[in-house]
Amino acid sequence: MHSRPHVLLVTADHWPAALLGAAGHPCIETPTLDELARCGTRFTNAYSECPVCIPARRTLLTGMAPRSHGDRTFQTTLELPDATTIATAFRDAGYQAYAVGKLHVFPQRARAGFDEVILAEEGRPHWGVWDDYDIFLGEQGFAGRQFDHGMSNNQYAARPWHLPEYCHVTNWSSREMAKVIRRRDPTRPAFWHLSYTHPHPPLVPLQHYWDVYRDKDPPWPVHGDWAPVEWAAGNPPASGGQSALGPAPFRLQQQYHSTHVAGRDEVRTALRAFYALCTHIDHQLRLVIGTLREEQLLDDTIILFSADHGDLLGAHGLWMKRLFLEGSANVPMILVGAKSAGNVVEGAVDKRLVGWQDIMPTLLSMTGIEVPSSCDGVSMVGETRREFLYGECNEGDGATRMIHDGRHKLLYYPAGNVVHLFDLENDPNELHDLSGEAAHRETRERLTRWLIESLYGTDLEWIQDGKLAGRPHRDCPPMPNRGLSLQRGIHWPPAPVHPPRRGETNSGTNQ
Repeated sequence: MHSRPHVLLVTADHWPAALLGAAGHPCIETPTLDELARCGTRFTNAYSECPVCIPARRTLLTGMAPRSHGDRTFQTTLELPDATTIATAFRDAGYQAYAVGKLHVFPQRARAGFDEVILAEEGRPHWGVWDDYDIFLGEQGFAGRQFDHGMSNNQYAARPWHLPEYCHVTNWSSREMAKVIRRRDPTRPAFWHLSYTHPHPPLVPLQHYWDVYRDKDPPWPVHGDWAPVEWAAGNPPASGGQSALGPAPFRLQQQYHSTHVAGRDEVRTALRAFYALCTHIDHQLRLVIGTLREEQLLDDTIILFSADHGDLLGAHGLWMKRLFLEGSANVPMILVGAKSAGNVVEGAVDKRLVGWQDIMPTLLSMTGIEVPSSCDGVSMVGETRREFLYGECNEGDGATRMIHDGRHKLLYYPAGNVVHLFDLENDPNELHDLSGEAAHRETRERLTRWLIESLYGTDLEWIQDGKLAGRPHRDCPPMPNRGLSLQRGIHWPPAPVHPPRRGETNSGTNQ
């Protein structure tokens, strides 16, 4: 028998750090995660280095920052770099390694070092791959009916789930992970990765969880004094669009995702449905933990919960991710150690600055496995502290960059050469931009210097005479959204297959 701890890595998609009871949220119900936080350490300054699904997951799997793994834009057909993945590192050390849920790699059936992947990829059969959740629905008599609810994967209209409760992907993922744990090889330690696809839209919670939040009043989205007042959550869109307002990434985001949550009732409905998806995950995670307990594995298992990025959920008039505002980039990070190890403080809140690149070296070091030299991250367990964290997302007009020193955060939008500076200790909701205030000039200059030192590739074109010059401001006229933000169709009989070509960059039409 082995003596090393098991590892359970649980991730969600689109879960902001603030949406935890343990974080003081007045409305969300997360009893399971709150209990895990009491059993371990919650890292409050945890960030996604590139807050969009594929780049973030490449960081998780490799321990690399976007500069190293090569994606800061969402490249749907980019293979993983030739480097040791977290699953490979565990397997090379004698662990069995299994993943359940969303992996988001290319090709879709690539295993990224895992012994087996039981896949739920949000329904992309037009790529020529029926994932395991698709197959499950077919076996239950619901072939191709995953999206019969009519809700989009990237919009905020909401309704209850349309199939039997046991067919919801959150239930399926939890059940499959519990089966994997019970089918383990008892002579070897295990690394398990459970990857939930929600609360990422479509917003289709079970009726029970819809009802839980029906009479609750979610906190209204915050709105900074630096953000266009016309974009405040609940305001109807101005006629002719809002292309002249705000930095280019904001305008692109606002036009693409916000028009259908313009009324106050629509905002409340979206928030309630989103919270419902979170609580559903929280409750289903109890089945996985219960399985570990009944298999007498719980005390010998390291558990880490996090999310690839958050969701702005109407803050400053914006929705979705891709920006480094708190709702989008600040993610939950809860770490529970094996009971006898004593290397994780129970009930602690740790304010050190961490990123998704730190998950791989953290879990490897806690199990006594050497961290590959390819990793950019550092362990969250120990005395090492980083001076700053660099974030990057998108290129061209939609580019945005971040420098965070643990208290102050500088956001840079090269289109128009726009800088925002926030003091998160005194202004956690980012209501006041300090970039133009003389009292914060030294802080801005220090963070700007770090930003310039972090730029590379085509980003260097934004620098002139050692200073940020950005790129010309370009108007962003209103864009028709013919695809309804990547709306799915009926999937039975199987749709025509249009597989993406290797190395093809994302066009936004085949996700």
